[in-house]
Amino acid sequence: MRAAPSREEVRRHNLGTLLRYVHVHGATSRAELTTRLGLNRSTIGALTADLAAAGLVFERTQRDTGRAGRPSLVVRPRSATVYAYALSIEVDRVRAARVGLGGRILDRREAPRPPGMPVPDAVRPLAAFVRDMTREVPDDARFVGTGVAVVGRSRAADGTAVLVPRRQIEDLTAGELGVPGRVSVGNHAEVSALAEHSRGAAAGCDNVLYLYGDIGVGAGIVADGRRTLGRGGEVGHVVVNPYGRPCPCGSRGCWETEIGERALLEHAGRSGESGREAVLGVVAAAMRGDNRAQSAIREVGGWLGFGVGNLANIVNPEAVVFGGTLRDIYLVAAAHIRSRMNAVALPACREQVRLRTPGLGEDAALIGAAELAFERLLGDPLVN
Repeated sequence: MRAAPSREEVRRHNLGTLLRYVHVHGATSRAELTTRLGLNRSTIGALTADLAAAGLVFERTQRDTGRAGRPSLVVRPRSATVYAYALSIEVDRVRAARVGLGGRILDRREAPRPPGMPVPDAVRPLAAFVRDMTREVPDDARFVGTGVAVVGRSRAADGTAVLVPRRQIEDLTAGELGVPGRVSVGNHAEVSALAEHSRGAAAGCDNVLYLYGDIGVGAGIVADGRRTLGRGGEVGHVVVNPYGRPCPCGSRGCWETEIGERALLEHAGRSGESGREAVLGVVAAAMRGDNRAQSAIREVGGWLGFGVGNLANIVNPEAVVFGGTLRDIYLVAAAHIRSRMNAVALPACREQVRLRTPGLGEDAALIGAAELAFERLLGDPLVN
């Protein structure tokens, strides 16, 4: 039999639980922490004092609430001085941010990623961004690690999708990022799912499906409130239309060939264009009443709803969040997508599903990447 946890193990667990709560929910009174965490007031006071001594939180008196008695102290994360670097390698750009404890973005940089640029080459501007941001870091700040979000596709010079070799992603852990300590790497859609689940559009939902679209389609899944990094799979290569377009993977009618960027642009008569701006151009034309653009949106929206309905039968999510170009399509075809999904999904699966756009917007991947870096600290706040 496993021995009962020691008093020190229980204390460290409680420290992590309290810090994680404040990290996700922000400024929280001691009274609320007592209620939410199920610990008594003296224990909350002692844990808060330990975290404050470690430089992770600070306390201030709550503003006058109009109630009798002494106001409760409010515990806040030290966002300005406890930070991680978050890096995002995307199809058309690379981004970097310094993210403080509590999910607050303190600084950010961005640069285009030329077509065909391999992942190792995309690391160079990110390393330069990190060096630049480091100059602005306060002397008393504490660095906890680096998280990297990587898309599963890159764009070739002709605008087609190119699968990023897994080894290139894994090699980032030893890349020349110019940062000390640990580097954690995750799929773009998966880390975005983590962020939206903890503090975005899917907060409060235990089962979440995050779909990210560009030239391909990626998915991130949260199941029973647990992170499922590495299990999102290649949903873009689920065959939805056996008579559809050929896919670079060798199959035909994969989901991404029906709802990806290229499909939308071809339906809209803009096959010579590519990129997010081209997609936004079709969306804008549809909103102005352009018949061909509207038809393209309906066609892609129909297949999007079809695929979501099938995934709902498998994953049974409470929330489906549409990111990237899928967000733009959803905003103008929400009713059509919902209708097609309802026609495919089982009643027990479709009735609870909420369709959403990202609450964190484009910051979801950066905040999610930072979560990878913060995880070790949140698991044991006294770790060195």
